[in-house]
Amino acid sequence: MNAVPMDDAARWAAVVRRDAAAEGTFVYAVATTGVFCRPGCSARLPRRGNVAFFESCGAAQDAGYRPCRRCRPDAPSRRALQAAALVGACRRLETEERPPTLRALAEAAGMSPWHFHRLFRAGVGVTPRQYAAAHRLQRFSAALRSAGSVTEAVYAAGFGAPSRATEAAQGWLRMTPSAIRAGAKGSVLRYGTGRSSLGQVVVAATERGVCAIEFVDRAEEAVARLRARFPGARFERGDAAFSARLREAISWVEDPGGPEVAFPLPLDIRGTAFQRRVWQALREIPHGQTRSYAAVAEGLGRPAAARGGTGLCLESSCGGHSLPPCGAPRWSSGRLPLGRSAQAGPARPRARARDRRAQSPGGCSVNRG
Repeated sequence: MNAVPMDDAARWAAVVRRDAAAEGTFVYAVATTGVFCRPGCSARLPRRGNVAFFESCGAAQDAGYRPCRRCRPDAPSRRALQAAALVGACRRLETEERPPTLRALAEAAGMSPWHFHRLFRAGVGVTPRQYAAAHRLQRFSAALRSAGSVTEAVYAAGFGAPSRATEAAQGWLRMTPSAIRAGAKGSVLRYGTGRSSLGQVVVAATERGVCAIEFVDRAEEAVARLRARFPGARFERGDAAFSARLREAISWVEDPGGPEVAFPLPLDIRGTAFQRRVWQALREIPHGQTRSYAAVAEGLGRPAAARGGTGLCLESSCGGHSLPPCGAPRWSSGRLPLGRSAQAGPARPRARARDRRAQSPGGCSVNRG
């Protein structure tokens, strides 16, 4: 067990709320029953005066307590087994040339496809398909710089056809494969930095949208990291609105109680999923279209975050420096957020009924009298 400094009051609070996230930091023993349990054990809550805390199962057993038969604190926790299953699935998605199917991943984890898909999205932050696509795009981008030709890079990355690779490159990297291979020669890339739970994030964008998201130890390393990836480009620092937009997107996808806390996954897996979510947040709304905050939150896998999205993608550009093209989201009622100019509200019921009659066959009603 990894001991984390916690006083007895904090430990007791974790026991009261049956906090599964506290498992692995301590166990508690009950004097009247002689057993010790995990913090999240579903057994009846004991009296505080009968409870003692230990940092490990061994310490509790040395004190004369036996493990609870319900929560089995001396066995691997359910959370640890689920985390191991997610890590194994991610490694398969990263390394296998043809991504395994959802059913194959679920069978390896001993779960139903529906349960595994739900667990993967909750724990990693993206779906298995999205995770595999992100890694394939990373392999393609790296292969373009080292392979002998674009066609060789296409098949080395695992794409079945050049058209699929071109579609992915233009859809996510906002460049053609030949432009990526040339190091974005002649392009102007604007960049900005922001701080996340995984470190400094640097985002670069062409006039068409985001082309790179990288993690750096310090903000000063941003240009050097981007120049190594796009040696033929000219870099310009985005204005304050550009950076503010990036910070807003990062805050939108970060969740203090989200997958990074629920499952202790390796940093590279968390980084890949985080990049994908930020990228998706920055390109969620196409230019010239409107989308409700609930729709944006649902698309990011965080429907509960809709109430907090009071500024994401409100403008189609940031001071003239486009991150990705995007439009303005609305509340589900059709009303624009506060601060936006007023527009006509939803059509009245009579107008809607009139429109339905006009669209019906023949455009007239039938008298059954």
